[in-house]
Amino acid sequence: MAQISASTPGVSQVGHVSVEPSGAQFDVRPAESVIQAAWRAGYQWPTTCWGQAECGVCAMEILEGVGFLVPADKVEEARLRSLPRRDGGNRRLACQTRITGGGNLTVRKPGVRLRAVEASPPST
Repeated sequence: MAQISASTPGVSQVGHVSVEPSGAQFDVRPAESVIQAAWRAGYQWPTTCWGQAECGVCAMEILEGVGFLVPADKVEEARLRSLPRRDGGNRRLACQTRITGGGNLTVRKPGVRLRAVEASPPST
């Protein structure tokens, strides 16, 4: 049985996302959306539809790495067209955006932060 290595052509590799202005950084596995990777890494990402491409709240501005993105599908394109225009470059929905080829992506999305860890009750 042949083994597949990370350097095998045509095989997806892990990508990396940096988020401004929070400084959040996390890896994105093959076939995983940016928002799924953020959740897995312990970050909160603004959304109200939880990855269904219905609200547009997760929209982010792509600052670097647009060439590493899987093209937007019709559902994402329709949702993006329905959102108010913002200054800046390319916008994508974090719930739909996937990275190819182990690329590095830098995005701007205010509100991304580590999830709060529940505090332990004080010891008595």
